[in-house]
Order: sequence, then structure tokens, then C-alpha cells
Amino acid sequence: MFQIQSERLTAAEYIDFLRRTDLGSQYPKERFEERIPRLLQNASISLVARAEDGSVAGVLLGLTDFAYWLYVTDLGVAREHERQGLGRTLMSAALEAAGGEKDIAVYLVANENAVPFYEKLGMERADDVMRYTHVDWTDFTVE
Repeated sequence: MFQIQSERLTAAEYIDFLRRTDLGSQYPKERFEERIPRLLQNASISLVARAEDGSVAGVLLGLTDFAYWLYVTDLGVAREHERQGLGRTLMSAALEAAGGEKDIAVYLVANENAVPFYEKLGMERADDVMRYTHVDWTDFTVE
């Protein structure tokens, strides 16, 4: 059983969580330690699922206008809690917090390995998303 609530994790807690998920490979190495606290502080939606022992089992971070759209920046489940419906539950809770499925369109950038999960949620690939990026991006995995 998991307890899901709106909560702001500390950078140390989130980095520890990233080590236990596949999310830890989605960030660039450049200024990682400096940027993670800003991510956590500025997310419009910050949902944390905790296991019975209090450990972080899942996280969803998103940006929303609470009227039309929700951009999910992070959705992760600790490896030991995968395939228990936690990712689906977090996505549903975030959509409801943002304004509900009748008002809110959800967007995200999915890791190729996660595409089947998002397709099971009913999401489709979009052709009309534009991108502007000049970010230095050295791949690494949080360990």
C-alpha cells in the first residue's frame, strides 16, 4: 500500500530516489547538483508516493496552468515497486490535481523504454511538438 500526497522532496531525497529508478538517466550531467533543487522547488505539481516504511516509492513532477495543459517532467517508480500500478495512479492523481481529464491535455517526453507504459495509459505519440534547445547535454546516470 502506498500513500500519495503533494510533497516537495529535498534534493538529497530525490537524488537517492533517482538512483533506484531508471529516471536517473534522463538528466544532463552539466550542473546536475545545482539544477535539481530548482526543479523540485518550481514544479507546479509534486506528488510523492511513499511505501509503508516511509521510503519514496514513486514521484511525479509536472508543470501546469491548471486550465488547459500539464507537462509531466518526471514520472518514476522505484525498481522494487514497478508493475504494481503506481505509475498509473500517480498520473491519474496529477491529471486530477491539474484540473481533470475533461480540461487538461497531458504532454511529456518519454524514454523509448517507457513508451509502452504510456501507450497503455492511452497516450499517443505527437507530431506537432516543437523544440528549442541549446543545452549542453552529456549523458550520465545518477549513481
